[in-house]
Amino acid sequence: MNNNITCSHFFCLAIVALAGTLTPSIGHARESGDRPNIVVFFLDDSGYGDYAHNGNPTIRTPQISKLAQDGMNFTQFYVASPACSASRYSLLTGRYPGRSGLGSWVIGPGAQRHIHAKEITIAEGLRTRGYKTGIFGKWHLGSPNKRNQSSQDTLPLAHGFDEWLGTHVSHDYSNAMLLKSDSAGTDPIKGYSVISRNLPSKPEVCASLTGRSTEAALSFIKRNKAKPFFAYIAFNMPHLGIHASDKFLGKSRRGLLGDVMEEIDYSVGRVREVLEETGLTENTLIIFSSDNGPWIRFQNTANHEKYGEARLHVGYAQPFRDGKGSTWEGGHRVPGIFCWPGRIDSNSVELSPASTLDILPTVFALAGVDAPKDRSVDGRDIRPYLMPQTHKEKIPEFEFYYSASDNMPSAVRIGPWKMHIRTSSQTGNNYGFKASRNTPLLFQVEHDLGERIDRTGEQTKRVEKMMKKLTAFESQVQEEGSFWDDL
Repeated sequence: MNNNITCSHFFCLAIVALAGTLTPSIGHARESGDRPNIVVFFLDDSGYGDYAHNGNPTIRTPQISKLAQDGMNFTQFYVASPACSASRYSLLTGRYPGRSGLGSWVIGPGAQRHIHAKEITIAEGLRTRGYKTGIFGKWHLGSPNKRNQSSQDTLPLAHGFDEWLGTHVSHDYSNAMLLKSDSAGTDPIKGYSVISRNLPSKPEVCASLTGRSTEAALSFIKRNKAKPFFAYIAFNMPHLGIHASDKFLGKSRRGLLGDVMEEIDYSVGRVREVLEETGLTENTLIIFSSDNGPWIRFQNTANHEKYGEARLHVGYAQPFRDGKGSTWEGGHRVPGIFCWPGRIDSNSVELSPASTLDILPTVFALAGVDAPKDRSVDGRDIRPYLMPQTHKEKIPEFEFYYSASDNMPSAVRIGPWKMHIRTSSQTGNNYGFKASRNTPLLFQVEHDLGERIDRTGEQTKRVEKMMKKLTAFESQVQEEGSFWDDL
């Protein structure tokens, strides 16, 4: 791997830190702002329009709305990939999917590769500052199997997490398992034990996943209330198939999708209640988002073997085009809420674009973790957006690269302008457009939310400049390579 560093200014929330260089400062009472607790809610395939605060008329999400009211709502928030594994890689490392070496945006249970052991995750960086770390929900960044010799590096404990309860892949894989960290366990590998196997054949277990993740997270918070902690709550839902527990089943006007979202909303409220009860509200930053847009591939499917009437179980990307698996806006645009009472002003709305790439740099800066200097980190420290009274630094212009199925860029956004060099959709619909390097597409996505009006003919100099930026980024990613290249 080439060690030449390029600190990219890509619009997002990414945080990558050098583990093992800092000594934890513990042993004294923490004041608000001293190594704040970090809670990240990360849903699966939940679209921008699945929420009341974004205008959904029949899905009730009062707790998520209150989270936005008590903090800052980003109206232009992005993920680095429109599919789960690559998106989760970028959240946890602050790096674009093209740097992962995974080769694809989704790695299934039989994939040889996984997030590389040399990657530095949010959890690893925070542990150098004395944080306890836990993941509650879906991992999907590696599975032990014959192809990787059942490597210990495939699962969360090898990547900075102290404990885990959740699934190694999405719950709809035929051999999906519900696992937990277990010091005495040896199944599927040392340090873990199996709670349940073959999840699609066990709808009652699938219906319990949101509740199990929530209860495990609440236990973690209560046990670590005297210490700084990082709780990564990665709900399996909504995805497909969707499942809700009996308490919520049949309660929403929106049907089963609404039931699922309202159970998630209730879980967000429960976490906030426990933070309040333990006196941690004013020293906890909560971040809420989703891994990509809704899985509209099934928007017209009336009867699916695994997913039932999938057309009614798919969420909403509106007002954006397309959804999961697409580099149109609907694949990458997701909810983005940051809540930290007493630090982030309530009822704040930020129209400037940001992304999950920005989370790692921002969280590391808040916790006093040094970012690594032996690799590219692609996110920005966005504290000046969150706390402008105390952070006056200028945030770099939003420059963001949309990753496709091969984890390489298919589009770039600079400021309000987005240029496509290729388009894709799992629906097979190209919406009447074709894009290539010779004939790119250009949209002003703050004026044209649905990407309807191609402006390339009017903006030839801008297109030329953006093409140079994209080409330079591609070259830098290829030159630096990934940690897998060292094998």
